[in-house]
Amino acid sequence: MFDYDAERVRAVILEITRANISPDAGDWFEANLNAKALPAINSTFSVMPRKTGKGVITVQASDSEIISHMKPGLSLQGWSADRLARVCFLIHLDPSDKDTYFKTIESLFMAAEMSELTALYSSLPLLAYPEDWKMRCAEGIRSNIADVLEAIMYHNPYPAKYLDDKAWNQLVMKAVFTDKDINRIYGIDERANAELALILSDYAHERWAAGRSVNPLLWRPIAKFIDARILNDLRKVLSEGAVEEKMAAALAIYNSDSDETRALLSDHEELVSMIENKDLAWDRLYER
Repeated sequence: MFDYDAERVRAVILEITRANISPDAGDWFEANLNAKALPAINSTFSVMPRKTGKGVITVQASDSEIISHMKPGLSLQGWSADRLARVCFLIHLDPSDKDTYFKTIESLFMAAEMSELTALYSSLPLLAYPEDWKMRCAEGIRSNIADVLEAIMYHNPYPAKYLDDKAWNQLVMKAVFTDKDINRIYGIDERANAELALILSDYAHERWAAGRSVNPLLWRPIAKFIDARILNDLRKVLSEGAVEEKMAAALAIYNSDSDETRALLSDHEELVSMIENKDLAWDRLYER
């Protein structure tokens, strides 16, 4: 039903929720936490921001460690109080009747506005019957709402664990198209694949043909799948790219498994030194 210790995680998230809303809001929240009738569930979910507020939450390091241990990849940092409370509410819904549970959450998705969708997609790694939400996740990737996309992409372990390669590749490409920080996509290296590497190469060629620059982070998922064509792409970037692009190419090459590929860095000792001294890494590159 759950792929983690749901009881413990529910308790921790409830504690964090209580700590980030007023006592009156906390009393209201717990009074409505076990709503069972669909109208009551819809109403509670809808009015949440008016009760909890929308301030950015504070999460104690110890609580973050527990959540990270129980559900690797998940982070609540930067969430708003209403987003947290909505997710807490969702994970307290009764999952014993699978059909009712699924229809209840689907009804929330169907009627949701932006902040509600953000919470719903944030809840994916914590919902019961995780295999059943793959199509919903894939549909969310097609959204053009920044907050919704970031809820799916950033510090959310669900896509990496449950999406197939086609949907995963669509997620990464959507992140590239919309200039998201792919460093915050959980599993970005582990889920890299040969097809994605070719798709990213094709996209780079399209950008170059149109006289446009390429997001340097595009090269991160290709390190283990560098073929002759991509090798030429990286050679071109090292020769003609802007500073950040050259740094990205160097990182991709350095992280490859091929001595032949890594030989491209023989004339770029400064970049190699920066990588080995931890002065150049993917997250630092994004910050530039």
